[in-house]
Amino acid sequence: MAKIKTFFQCQACGYVSPKWVGKCPDCGEWNTIVEEKKESRPRGIPAGKTEPQPLNTITSGREKRTKTGIKELDRVLGGGIVEGSVILVGGDPGIGKSTILMQAISGLSKKQNTVLYVSGEESPEQIKLRAERLSINSDRIVLLAETSLEGIIDTASKMNPDTIVIDSIQTMYNDDILSAPGSVSQVRECAARLMFFAKRSAIPVFIVGHVTKEGAIAGPRVLEHIVDTVLYFEGDRGQPYRILRTVKNRFGSTNEIGVFEMTDAGLVEIENPSELFLAQRPLNVSGSTVIASMEGTRPLMVELQALVSPTTFGMPRRTSIGVDFNRVNLLVAVLEKKAGLHLGGMDIFINVVGGLRIVEPAIDLGIVMTIASSLKEIPIDPKIFMFGEIGLSGEIRAVAYAEQRIKEAAKIGFRTAVMSGNNQERLKDSFGLEIIGVNNIEEALERIGI
Repeated sequence: MAKIKTFFQCQACGYVSPKWVGKCPDCGEWNTIVEEKKESRPRGIPAGKTEPQPLNTITSGREKRTKTGIKELDRVLGGGIVEGSVILVGGDPGIGKSTILMQAISGLSKKQNTVLYVSGEESPEQIKLRAERLSINSDRIVLLAETSLEGIIDTASKMNPDTIVIDSIQTMYNDDILSAPGSVSQVRECAARLMFFAKRSAIPVFIVGHVTKEGAIAGPRVLEHIVDTVLYFEGDRGQPYRILRTVKNRFGSTNEIGVFEMTDAGLVEIENPSELFLAQRPLNVSGSTVIASMEGTRPLMVELQALVSPTTFGMPRRTSIGVDFNRVNLLVAVLEKKAGLHLGGMDIFINVVGGLRIVEPAIDLGIVMTIASSLKEIPIDPKIFMFGEIGLSGEIRAVAYAEQRIKEAAKIGFRTAVMSGNNQERLKDSFGLEIIGVNNIEEALERIGI
């Protein structure tokens, strides 16, 4: 006879406790321990045993990829969809997850026989309304409103579609688990079953995942370990631009991004985002400069703004949007120590225009120059861009992909590049730009004229 086992599990990290507690001992979150039940059954003899194979006897071939017809999506996937891969797409509510997947399966339906779209949140009529708004109408797209995992797998086994979309994993449930849909146990088990089905049938599966208020995908962290690719949809609700970012990809590079614009007709690709982000840049104003950043293999020219003003409170404010807060504080301390700027009584606000978030250290030089420009009310030449990492001693260090950054800037019309002296020595081509090599903060401020 099957026995029902009761336990308490954290919905944030998956920690299991024999009794209820208010604070999770593992992740420290409050009120996340929920009672769950599991039916334990006697185990039989496992079927389908595999034998170990020597490495030199295994043949490998280049994975077969299918283009979605959306170049920006294919870029972040590493060139297209791989057979049998499981792709997790996460993002805030209303950011465009279902929209981009509907557009993707529209392109796939033109090359494939059948695409199965499974929705646990919307009725087929609601999905039809979205398809009409996106001008999508195909008899090869089959809609299924179902939340039972067993029913979904049975239907997929009979149909044998070329691609499956699950929207969303938090609404699916497995009959073998007694906990509610969206719980840690249900999400983990449903994702594992879908992964086994995808690998066995060589059918790629897209999974939509909800996110928590912190921005991470809801459910256990093992969900991201199970799947092959994890994509995050980012963007400000007040901005029309959306960033599709790769944080994990077993079949391609990570940290690739795709840039889209949300319109009434769906998501539109932006092939040259640098020109878009700089389109409304104010010229000849203090506290504004352009930095050359790398997102995966794509160089981006982004405007960085700073506002420095005397504080009216006892404690100066430090606010950063799009860059790491602790990194800004570190660079402010270096400016005070090595450049002699008095910033202790100043409010400092840093903003990356366009809703981007940049984490690479190559933007350090742009941050310190923008702060100094705003403090001294001296504009930086709008035809100058810069990049470089700054150390605690005030030295400017070389960064990777210098030539790719310069090439991108030359296309847009910049005339001068400010970078580390080490990067200048290694350059093979300046692409017609004036190159200024600097070795420390004091020299950079002098050469730029601040």
